[in-house]
Amino acid sequence: MQRLVILGGGESGVGTAILGKKKGYEVFVSDKGKIKNKYKDVLKHFEIDWEEEKHTEAKILNADVVMKSPGIPDKVALIQNIAGLGIPVISEIEFATKYTDATIVGITGSNGKTTTTMLVNHLFKEAGLHVGMAGNIGDSYAKMVAENNYDYYVLEISSFQLDGIIDFKPHIAILTNITPDHLDRYDYKFENYIASKFRIAKNQGPEDFLVYDADDEVIVKWLQENPIQSKLIPFSITKKLEEGTYSEDKKIKIKTQNNTIEMNTDTLALEGKHNLKNTMAASTAAKLVSIRKETIRNSIATFQGVEHRLEKVLKINHVQYINDSKATNVNATYYALDSMKTSTVWIVGGVDKGNNYKELMPLVREKVKAIICLGEDNSKIKDAFGNVVDLMVETYAMEEAVKVAYKIAERGEAVLLSPACASFDLFKNYEDRGNQFKAAIKNL
Repeated sequence: MQRLVILGGGESGVGTAILGKKKGYEVFVSDKGKIKNKYKDVLKHFEIDWEEEKHTEAKILNADVVMKSPGIPDKVALIQNIAGLGIPVISEIEFATKYTDATIVGITGSNGKTTTTMLVNHLFKEAGLHVGMAGNIGDSYAKMVAENNYDYYVLEISSFQLDGIIDFKPHIAILTNITPDHLDRYDYKFENYIASKFRIAKNQGPEDFLVYDADDEVIVKWLQENPIQSKLIPFSITKKLEEGTYSEDKKIKIKTQNNTIEMNTDTLALEGKHNLKNTMAASTAAKLVSIRKETIRNSIATFQGVEHRLEKVLKINHVQYINDSKATNVNATYYALDSMKTSTVWIVGGVDKGNNYKELMPLVREKVKAIICLGEDNSKIKDAFGNVVDLMVETYAMEEAVKVAYKIAERGEAVLLSPACASFDLFKNYEDRGNQFKAAIKNL
């Protein structure tokens, strides 16, 4: 019996444990922190051996294969020891894919991947396909594979999950964009992060597809220098394409295999340039699995966006409050500011992952009336924008930030929470940050 050791007792870890047990592995789950009660109950129910608040090396280094949670960096001594013994260290995505024959759509990118994943899932469901959505979003992929028999999986995949693949290959890979993010995990080398994202296509063959943003110079340059096997399907909002998806005269045109679909962009449920791109990417995937044009049209008109991503919360005294807590990097905040149509009070800050705020300068000058810093260390934001806006206020709690915004914002303006940073200094995660923002607005 092969021994499967799982590091991390969260959603992906426990899901992998269930699948491993079902497939006849001897399973052991080890978490350096505490395991949530709901997950302990599952482990007990399936009679899976586990430990918390420690890693017992004697029980780990005898593994045949190790699945590690994406949150654990490769540089950790334990992981180095495991790798040194020649034990494969893989991600949940790699482990689970071996046990399904489903057609896989894999979606990665620095921004837009959650919206695109949800949109592809919505398109497939509306077309009547038997589809499961997993990965970085929703339920564990491995648990789904253990319990269901889906024909399609739509997976949101982070670079950390891609770092742990060996044979994984999606039939359709979508690469939304690549901008500097998580550089602390990649030796502060952008090229390492780029290579990590492109692992999504590394095992693809000529019968597979890579759908990518042809307006993204980083992606285009990498493809010129590193040819891949799969069929390239670009999308663009700036150029007309011979093959691929582009916008022209307020229409989206999808050209694949000598066949063109056209759709009006004014019926899109989602606003903003970035959402036009997300819609193009998702519609292209739908077209590649032969979903009918009418279905695609109707589905993109009815799609409700993602929570914490440019989510309109409330209007109070003719001021619109917008929750974009999911913007954990500069590029995501760029899209948010770019989509603002009125003068904006911007709440920004948190744990900086090596941000360069320069690219936001023109948008801040044009649209931002005041900046409210929300973080334990706001020095970089103050240095970047101190001379650009008339008013800058430092706050250390969400309720305080929202109260200050309420005082500053005037009729017809907007208050935008788009932090451009991770949330771990003051909040559990970006959802907690967004929920606190919404609660504070409702208490005004």
